[in-house]
Amino acid sequence: MPRDRYRYGPWRGGPDPLAPPYDVREALDEVGEDVLAGGSLREALRELMRRGPDGRRGLDDLAQRVRRMRSAARRRGDLAGTLDQVRAALDQALAEERDTLAGEDGDAARMAEMELVTLPDDTAGAVRALDGYDWHSPEARATFESIRQMLRQEVLDAQFAGLKRALSADDPAARQRVKDMLADLNALLAAHARGEDTTDSFAEFMDRHGDFFPEQPADVDELIDALARRQAAADRMMASLSPEQREQLGQLLSDALSDPDLASQMAQLSDNLRALRPGMSREPVNMRGEEPLGYSDAVEAVAELADLEELDQQLGQSYPGATLDDVDVESLERHLGAGAAADLEALRRLERELERQGFVSRDDDGLRLTPRAVRRLGETALRRVFARLEATGRGDHDDHRTGAADEPTGLTREWVFGDDLPIDAVRTVSNALRRGGAVPGRLVVDDFEVVETERRTSAAVALCVDLSYSMVQEGRWGPMKQTALALSHLVATRFRQDALQVIGFDLSARRLSPVQLADVEPEWVQGTNLQHALRIAGRHLRRHPDAEPVVLVVTDGEPTAHLLHDGSPYFSWPTTRETLHATVGQVDELARYGATLNVFMLGQDPGLARFVDAVARRAAGRVFTPDVSRLGEYVVADYLRARRGRR
Repeated sequence: MPRDRYRYGPWRGGPDPLAPPYDVREALDEVGEDVLAGGSLREALRELMRRGPDGRRGLDDLAQRVRRMRSAARRRGDLAGTLDQVRAALDQALAEERDTLAGEDGDAARMAEMELVTLPDDTAGAVRALDGYDWHSPEARATFESIRQMLRQEVLDAQFAGLKRALSADDPAARQRVKDMLADLNALLAAHARGEDTTDSFAEFMDRHGDFFPEQPADVDELIDALARRQAAADRMMASLSPEQREQLGQLLSDALSDPDLASQMAQLSDNLRALRPGMSREPVNMRGEEPLGYSDAVEAVAELADLEELDQQLGQSYPGATLDDVDVESLERHLGAGAAADLEALRRLERELERQGFVSRDDDGLRLTPRAVRRLGETALRRVFARLEATGRGDHDDHRTGAADEPTGLTREWVFGDDLPIDAVRTVSNALRRGGAVPGRLVVDDFEVVETERRTSAAVALCVDLSYSMVQEGRWGPMKQTALALSHLVATRFRQDALQVIGFDLSARRLSPVQLADVEPEWVQGTNLQHALRIAGRHLRRHPDAEPVVLVVTDGEPTAHLLHDGSPYFSWPTTRETLHATVGQVDELARYGATLNVFMLGQDPGLARFVDAVARRAAGRVFTPDVSRLGEYVVADYLRARRGRR
């Protein structure tokens, strides 16, 4: 018996089953890069989907391919080709008839020739005038009859993709079957419009007439969508013709449906579809091809163009509430192939994973980052700051000291090399038992946990960040956001006893949570209301009377706004004495409270320099003029110094 042989080759059965799963954290870090550079969360998430993760094609690439296909579809052919086809057949019939009449004698032949001479110039008028003409040439009569048969087939095939074969021959039985199908279809659509349950009726309809619908719709709604798509395409095609062409083609198609019952059923179907799908686009299209297209081919070309336009809109994701679930995967695969559908599915999986793992949530505006994701952004920002922070030693930002000044937090963590915190024996032994190392003395390094402690000394920190539009214009928005997120994460993870409040200010000031801070977007608002920000900072400090009061201000312009007595903001440029007086009043109040007030001045504004120097003297604070790329280092280092305090 021959030995079995195996051959190996590329996997072709769909997505690679051995492909590694998406690194959601890496994708989130890509989003974080844009956010920390000053972009908005929504734009950062959208940009990730546009460019695609892990080397895959993103929405932009798919949309670009769709646009190329749209451009090619516009050059597919001439929508008025049916008129050319009818004109050519009519000329052939008239030529054959004239040849026959030329060989005949008698008054009847001469009268017929005169009748042909007086035919209208337009194609539709000529066809209508010849409707009752007594042809002398059998060949000419057959050619003329083929025009009407061709038009009837084109009209029905434009609406029902499976009818051309049924009507390929002038068979009365086939025509009656088409009329029966139309009657049943209109009854089904009318029942659906009334809100009746049409499940069984649809199944019976498809059993009887399913061969007319190669799309094989799964329910009534899919059937309506398929029919409405072609109806809308027919309307758009007719709207794209010139008024003269539209009138002639309309007459030809109307005359082609010479059967009153058939014409009535088609008109009723058109009315039903317009009522059931009123939102279908019926705008004219601009197709510039030279090849003449028959009526059904022209309708199909317009329908294909409409599909591509809809795909382009879906992939653009630019409308409110857009999601990747809106993209028609079947249409995408039909036009761009299975690879494009796989790329879209990969983006959908990434979006679902981000949501499932709690990094994003969905609201009316689309996807947004959650507090968990913002914590990771803060961790990334803090890592960047510490990577460049020129500290004198580890103690500048890590405090593992024990003794009487420390208090247990009630939490434990894994022991790391260099820790001198007390070991939690219960947690350590429990870890060993869960691992299976119950034998005494068989502990491993990973089993050890230590008791977390914190310094009794705490700080109440108010970080006031300038949100005025000048921060965006001068490229300071990203570093400001990165600095605030880094400080927020540092306080939340290493100095939990500290109370941090981030305060953003432009024309007025407001408190910002970490999520709001990450999501804040620049607005075209004039005004730098430092007075309002310092007032909010003072309230924050007074809520923590036992903590070391620290106020840090990041700004690039002198105050140009303050609050009036009624609480409304007042703006003036250049700044006024009243604004400066109100702002200095808040500085003096913080100084009397004993707060450390340090200002980080961005830019070289002489007015701002004079103002912050005066503030530093009045509040015994300090002024820093860091390069914008090193703002985070300065702010974090100053926080670590200031929180040691003077109290």
